[in-house]
Amino acid sequence: MNIESLSLKNFRNYREENISFFNGINVLAGANAQGKTNAAEAIFFLCTGYSPRANKDKLVILHGEESAVIEGVANSVYGKVSVKIEFFTNDKKNVYVNGIKVLRIGEIFGNIHSVFFNPQELKLVQESPEDRRRFMNVSLSQMSKAYFYALIKYNKILSQRNNLLKNPDLSLIKETLPIWDEQLCKEAGKIIAKRNEFLEKLSPVAESKQSGLTGGKETLKMKTESGYYGSEEDIAYALKEDLKTGLERDIRLGFTGIGPHRDDIKFILNGTDARVFGSQGQQRTVALSVKLAETEIFKEKFGEYPILILDDVLSELDKDRKKRLVSLTRSIQTVYTATDFSRTLFKGLDYRQISVESGKIKSVKDYLAK
Repeated sequence: MNIESLSLKNFRNYREENISFFNGINVLAGANAQGKTNAAEAIFFLCTGYSPRANKDKLVILHGEESAVIEGVANSVYGKVSVKIEFFTNDKKNVYVNGIKVLRIGEIFGNIHSVFFNPQELKLVQESPEDRRRFMNVSLSQMSKAYFYALIKYNKILSQRNNLLKNPDLSLIKETLPIWDEQLCKEAGKIIAKRNEFLEKLSPVAESKQSGLTGGKETLKMKTESGYYGSEEDIAYALKEDLKTGLERDIRLGFTGIGPHRDDIKFILNGTDARVFGSQGQQRTVALSVKLAETEIFKEKFGEYPILILDDVLSELDKDRKKRLVSLTRSIQTVYTATDFSRTLFKGLDYRQISVESGKIKSVKDYLAK
């Protein structure tokens, strides 16, 4: 899959701009705070309907404006597709796919695929289990709308169950809870089964990418900590039994203590926990390896690579790892953002340099391999 063009209007620091992308390597170049990452963010927004940087959609609207619009056109093995999002200051947004307004945000998934990496992705290794669950949810939602809708249903039912657990009427809890648990476990079975399948495929590929980025010096293993395995039905049954066993605990705590909302992933680097014992440089490489592995999972499922967005990654890697990264991504349309880079890094490859200054495209130059 390749993004062909991106149009921005009142988005972040862009008043109005159009960007055309090369099928291979693209480098959004410029000084800090000029709009490179904003353009990269817009691409990911078109793929997932959410920003990796802002927790409220209205924050992407140019200061002083009432609305913003982003639109992208991409090519895939299935043909050309366009996605447009309109943002408004009341936090509402409209989504259009091929010119048709979609009624549910989940319909944005599966049209344009991308994998996004920036320095904040270190949270995948360093921070809380919530960050690792978010990684799985975003990736799996792009690959399966059914997963996304199961997740929405699960979270709604979980909220209802947690509210019920806080009710002082114990007889009401014990009478009503089995109804919620039946529905909760059905959706949980779908979610956990998909996550298990995803991680089973991802782990060996991430191990290979880690080896490739480090010249074979580091080994990486990934372990799921859900504790539930088998078919959707097997997982649903096991979870339901565990919820029965843990009922008194849940009533005492006032919330549900087990389920996919508690899942986690452990990254084992050279035999030890990367979160605890890995250096920041090692943790960054682990996160990057996982993201590169993610592109291969997309390729396996859809028959083509997603758009790979690498925001400010070149400033964070040493010379050897930069070269290995470029080598590992040479067959993927990649959008880099960079404040400074050496042209020799892309020696032997075609690439487009798009220079950004104050929310404007100042120049576009194609460099062709000789």
